[in-house]
Amino acid sequence: MFTGIVSHLGKVESINGAKFAFFAPASLIKNLRKGSSVAINGVCLTLKNSPGGRKFNVDLMPESIKRTSFSDLKEGDSVNLELAMKADRRFEGHIVQGHIDGTAKLGSVKKQGNSRLMTFAVPNLLTKYIAEKGSIAVNGISLTVIGAKGNQFTVGIIPYTWENTMIKQLKTGDKVNIEVDILAKYLEKLTKNVKKTH
Repeated sequence: MFTGIVSHLGKVESINGAKFAFFAPASLIKNLRKGSSVAINGVCLTLKNSPGGRKFNVDLMPESIKRTSFSDLKEGDSVNLELAMKADRRFEGHIVQGHIDGTAKLGSVKKQGNSRLMTFAVPNLLTKYIAEKGSIAVNGISLTVIGAKGNQFTVGIIPYTWENTMIKQLKTGDKVNIEVDILAKYLEKLTKNVKKTH
């Protein structure tokens, strides 16, 4: 499990089919070993071997490539990284599983005071899970929805997040990984089950 608080920035070192290699800071590498879970742009992945130097490797299954923006990654691209949450640490974001629900496209970025407002378009199937002031993970970043209308939602990016994640490198039309609030999905399922029993 993750919190959506990005701790490090990494870079794509190489891509060979479904095999991805990433460079990462030494402070993150020292916490990884073979079989460790790490969120890469919000996608929970497992290390296939112990890290060597400043590099680690993961394999993606077809479902992960189909459902995420990993198919758009190129060598040298920056990625958000987060280690799996420890039970004795503070919970500072929201519940993020690293299970991507789909991708969204960046529609616009507008400066507002010291922050940026970013608007994304999502597939219609996901709109029912996105609510004003609700939580959403965008490329693994825990964010609060400022507004949601139709198939679009807007989030605000504070200066710290802008400077310390890969989000500032996004351009209009770029795809991002989206994980909606897990509570919304469970609530929907429970509500449907209650209706069936009455």
